Amino acid sequence: MENGELFQCVATSSAFQLQQINLEAISADTRKASAERCLDEETCRPFDLAAGPPFRAALVRLQPTEQVLLLVLHHIISDGCSRSNFYRELSAAYETLATGRPVPMRDLPVQFADYSAWLNDWLEGGALEEQTAYWKTKLAGELGPLDLPSDHARPATASFRGGRRSQRLEASLTDALKARAQEEGATLFMILLAAFKALLHRYTGHDDLIVGVPIASRPRVELEGLIGFFANTLVVRTTFPDDITFRELLRRVKETAVEAYANQDMPFERLVELLQVRRDASRTPLFQASFAMQDFPEVVFELPGIQTAPSFVTTHTSKFDFSLTVERSAEGWTAAVEYSTDLFEADRVERMLDHWRVILESVVTNPALRVSEIPLLTAAERQQILVEWNRTEREYPRDKCIHQLFEEQVERTPEAVAVVFEDRRLTYRELNVRANQLGHHLRSLDVGPEELVGICVERSLELLVGILGILKAGGAYVPLDPAYPAERTRFVLEDARAPVLLTLQQLRADLGAEIPNCTIVCLDADWETIAKAPTETPHSGVRPQNLAYVIYTSGSTGRPKGVAIEHHSPVTLVYWAQEIFPPEDCVGVLFGTSICFDLSVFEMFVPLSRGGKIILAENALQLPDLPAAGEVTLVNTVPSAISELMRRQVLPSSVRTVCLAGEPLGVELVKQVYQSPGVRKVYDLYGPTETATYSTWALRRVNGLRTIGRPFANTQVYLLDQNEQPVPVGLPGQIYIGGDGLARGYLNRPELTAEKFIADPFSSRPGARVYKTGDLARYFPDGNIEFIGRLDHQVKIRGFRIELGEIEAVLGGHPGLSGCAVVTQNDGGGDKTLTAFVVGRESAEISVGTLRQWLGKKLPEHMVPSRFYLLPVLPLTPNGKVDRK
Repeated sequence: MENGELFQCVATSSAFQLQQINLEAISADTRKASAERCLDEETCRPFDLAAGPPFRAALVRLQPTEQVLLLVLHHIISDGCSRSNFYRELSAAYETLATGRPVPMRDLPVQFADYSAWLNDWLEGGALEEQTAYWKTKLAGELGPLDLPSDHARPATASFRGGRRSQRLEASLTDALKARAQEEGATLFMILLAAFKALLHRYTGHDDLIVGVPIASRPRVELEGLIGFFANTLVVRTTFPDDITFRELLRRVKETAVEAYANQDMPFERLVELLQVRRDASRTPLFQASFAMQDFPEVVFELPGIQTAPSFVTTHTSKFDFSLTVERSAEGWTAAVEYSTDLFEADRVERMLDHWRVILESVVTNPALRVSEIPLLTAAERQQILVEWNRTEREYPRDKCIHQLFEEQVERTPEAVAVVFEDRRLTYRELNVRANQLGHHLRSLDVGPEELVGICVERSLELLVGILGILKAGGAYVPLDPAYPAERTRFVLEDARAPVLLTLQQLRADLGAEIPNCTIVCLDADWETIAKAPTETPHSGVRPQNLAYVIYTSGSTGRPKGVAIEHHSPVTLVYWAQEIFPPEDCVGVLFGTSICFDLSVFEMFVPLSRGGKIILAENALQLPDLPAAGEVTLVNTVPSAISELMRRQVLPSSVRTVCLAGEPLGVELVKQVYQSPGVRKVYDLYGPTETATYSTWALRRVNGLRTIGRPFANTQVYLLDQNEQPVPVGLPGQIYIGGDGLARGYLNRPELTAEKFIADPFSSRPGARVYKTGDLARYFPDGNIEFIGRLDHQVKIRGFRIELGEIEAVLGGHPGLSGCAVVTQNDGGGDKTLTAFVVGRESAEISVGTLRQWLGKKLPEHMVPSRFYLLPVLPLTPNGKVDRK
């Protein structure tokens, strides 16, 4: 190739030289390894096609009676059929020479040049038009690339470095497949190819798949004995409508394969030119996966007086991303994958082979299965994913309510500071006494178990008194943000049917008219009356199965929904935290999250159960301005907030532990946080409101995996597909969460509760449930979980399913960015395009070109946004999350 163009070079004939390598002098212990290394080097050494010859041979002498003959032929002069012809002729030539006779070189009736001339004549004749019309029709429309989940980002230019993994197929399986194929009017090749396509569909989610199929392409009998490159590649395209069965898929594959074979004379390179396929140096044109079935006659290589055994050396190259070849030998059938090591690790390829086998075993007995329902996991994988990675049982006090953990701590450290707000402080004893008095007052208003009490209080000591007082009365608190519109506040109170609302005098006027059937208690103006109540702990009869709080979250219909959490759920959270965080981490915990956001549950009850103190702030960004900022040892907030603190470089040196949740946590931000003086640990915590704040945790490391970790104590996490079956390692699935932290459901919304909280399909415990989060994630091979994004952030652009969260994760890894968000927008012509909003770091030089280049190295072209906008900050919701609207 010269200047991107192929050219022909006719080499002069030269005498053949057999390279001889003598390893007899090497010790017997290392001789075999040395021989393998020599064979490896010779096999992988590139050919110089311009200089030639396109073949070479080496004779490796191990000992006087044992030698290895290596034959390496470039594909330009050989194909699968040629191999058998070559070995047969070589054996005959050796036998003749061994008897002292010259080798007769008979003239062949047909040479490769004749085939080439015949093919050129055919291409210039009218027969080409019919096949051209077929391929144009068959390959019309968008021909997207195959994007298999990979272990490494695709390089800008394919190196064609490869590896190989193989498995034996038992005779019982192949015999059953042949019988099934015959019953379906197909062949073994067709059923194997259909299963391969089903595997690719399940791995990628692509509804339109193209696979390359190499064929011998020797249409005339006189060509069968020739040595040369005759092979052609057919392009087999299959679409997957919703709910397609394997039987229907097999029928489609059969139909398409028969048609393709009937139009096999079109050379692949001519087809690429015909379709004007845009070239991409990172991948092969038209298809990136191939399937072949080789049922050639057994290779015969016999030399008189010598015992021979054929062996094939791995080439460490791969022509495509993923090539599956099924080959028959004397030992039976073998399935081998040649794969790009630029993209895949060997363990992923081995898993894919396992899953292909599981598909075969399933469809051979039940071809009526929908492709989406065909199991993929082996029995060992199911055991690992469903059982071993969810073995999280821990002891915790199942008879305790969340406020009782605080009461126990009061007994241990009554005079320790419990809460700090501005210049005011309350000890554990003082906080407990006030909460007891409020609890008695609420009891007098008939507050008890299962009664909901609203609390609309600004950041103050009264906020803690109010929440603890409600719990001590046996009620459940319903948080209301004073900044919310009065209409939303009234809706929540009415939906919760709250008989009592706790607030402050200055906020009462903002509520507007009186709220029907709701008594309003002002914790400041009415405190003189409240303070007359007894100071001992009220007896409410509340139990762990009673409600502790109801947090209202936004609903997709615009109607907020109340998430009802029972006492045992935050108790499990607190006991997990006691296991993970040492007491010194909880000396001073920043309480900067709105009580309407469930991160606040962690910030209140973890320190109050450990003897630590809560340091109140309006929000996390106020931290550096607090009088008690130097006493804060643990910060629990969202990544966007900590990013701003990092940008301003104002995180107090007293902070030793940072817990981040609510948004994806990028690798670059983790690095920055660890650069702060004092910070020793950065945790990535994940969990929806419906599972009592958190469900998984990971101690993040500098340059470590971007992971939300594993389920914490007494929690089960499953990644399931659309049919609620577990997905393999590396494939995206929706997160389902079960365990003791699960919410009761949605208040007054039985239909929604039944939709989102379903029976645990993998638990033997009566009544066990799981929550469908709507979040997507995938497993790493070690069981850690990588968060991808929201299921409702999955979009389709030009036929490709795209996870916006995956783009954000890669874009957010750019060292010059402190934040980013990716959304879809209409381009005016009715098509969706990707738009990225980014926030640059101070002094960082950011350009659209550098960002495109960054993404282009790590993501396919269709996942690179069309537009980029640089913002000073990303807009945030009241809970501190990125506001995408």
